[in-house]
Amino acid sequence: MARRVYNFENPDRFVAGTVGQPGSRTFYLQARDGSRIVSVVVEKVQLALLAERLTQLLTEVRERGANVPAEAALADLDSAPLDEPLNETFRVGTMAIVWDGDEESIVVEARALSEDAEGDEAAEAADDEADDDSDVVRVQLAPNKALAFAQRALDVVAAGRPPCPFCGQPLSPEGHICARRNGFMH
Repeated sequence: MARRVYNFENPDRFVAGTVGQPGSRTFYLQARDGSRIVSVVVEKVQLALLAERLTQLLTEVRERGANVPAEAALADLDSAPLDEPLNETFRVGTMAIVWDGDEESIVVEARALSEDAEGDEAAEAADDEADDDSDVVRVQLAPNKALAFAQRALDVVAAGRPPCPFCGQPLSPEGHICARRNGFMH
């Protein structure tokens, strides 16, 4: 199947969101420009790392003299639910973020998980872009929109189950068997 590239240059909306209850949520990245909507599934850890790295990159770029705000403005924050229809385009395998100095913008790229590669092989397959026919979502954002995205993404990740005070693993409503409590329920 041919590679599909979904380009969004300063989209109307680029957000992270979830579907489901804490403990069994599915995490999404969603871009919308007009009536065109693309939703891709990401892992919680991928989303958390993307938000953290975006914040770090923008902080570094600001320190080097670029016109980047220190924090997201209230007007840029988006707390609305994901747009519907929510159709999964693909599951994300690798992501990249780049500062485009000419445009003074951030480019976020999410590449589909390769079906024939697993684990470390997926990372090696993604490195060889010449042979890579994975679908890609590429979103170019102004720095204020990227900061707003990162803030929402961190909020979405934090809205899950609270961590166990002993081991740090997520607590289910019925508790969990805690290794730090010698196998007792917490």
